[in-house]
Amino acid sequence: MKFKLIFLSIALFSITAFAQTKMGTIDNDYVLSLMPETKIVLKMAQEYSVKLDSSFQIKVTEYQNKISEYKEPKKALSELEKKVIVDEIQNLEVDIQKYRQNGTQLMQLKKDELMRPLYQKLNKAIKQVAQENKYTHIQNIQGSDFSYIDTKYDITVLVLKNLGIEIPISDKK
Repeated sequence: MKFKLIFLSIALFSITAFAQTKMGTIDNDYVLSLMPETKIVLKMAQEYSVKLDSSFQIKVTEYQNKISEYKEPKKALSELEKKVIVDEIQNLEVDIQKYRQNGTQLMQLKKDELMRPLYQKLNKAIKQVAQENKYTHIQNIQGSDFSYIDTKYDITVLVLKNLGIEIPISDKK
């Protein structure tokens, strides 16, 4: 029994010793910044932002008009009219607050939605380059804690070539 356990341990060690791992890195943000589609996506996101801002401005203008109506000295408002206007003002204040809170989230969701096809295209290129060059792991260098990265394992340039994107002269290493 002891012999079998030792044999099994040696066999497992041998298998793991021969299994080769090749890890590469990529700068996703850099590749995305060079993709021509990114400019289009950013423009579309900006247009969406303008639409959100215009809707917000409509709410703010409506709020300001209600405040002016309430403060207008020429109008003699009954208590009921004052209460209705105050309630409308309070509701508009709540709407404006919600709009501010949701605006950022809506912008991020829209940007994510617009960027999704670019990430899919990038991931497809990464997978292709990794398979062609026999990498077992590819790590994005953005937001990762690396003590040391050997640049010869960085596939950023290979992915850019795969996507047909030329590296700007100022960025060549």
